[in-house]
Amino acid sequence: MGTQKIKIKGAKILVVDDEPELTEIVKDFLEGSGYMVQTENSSDKAISTAKSYRPDLILLDIMMPVKDGYQICKEIKKDPALQNVPVIFLTGKEALEDKQKSYQVGGDLYIKKPFSCESLLGIVKMVLIAVNK
Repeated sequence: MGTQKIKIKGAKILVVDDEPELTEIVKDFLEGSGYMVQTENSSDKAISTAKSYRPDLILLDIMMPVKDGYQICKEIKKDPALQNVPVIFLTGKEALEDKQKSYQVGGDLYIKKPFSCESLLGIVKMVLIAVNK
């Protein structure tokens, strides 16, 4: 009985990407769809932001300066308070080994950039519904 149901609408989403333009577009779109969204453009601060914000879902870029998304995901999955939070990688990388590595470090899905906000919204809803079953 330790699983906690989260609401789909109003769910808290953390968007981590070193491109502020992208995080703002995603934030505006998801907030317009009823979600609460926090953005983080510093890979160094991603873990502390995740710990303080306690998101229901994390959208995470792979290619960032200092720490890449793989390192961030590994650290998130080591934290007992965050280990069950789904992580969706958003990336411009396409290689099969990158896709495999994203799952090996604990990622739940892998979305190739560019993507439409509508398709991202559908995936976000799908993942939130799946973790609530």
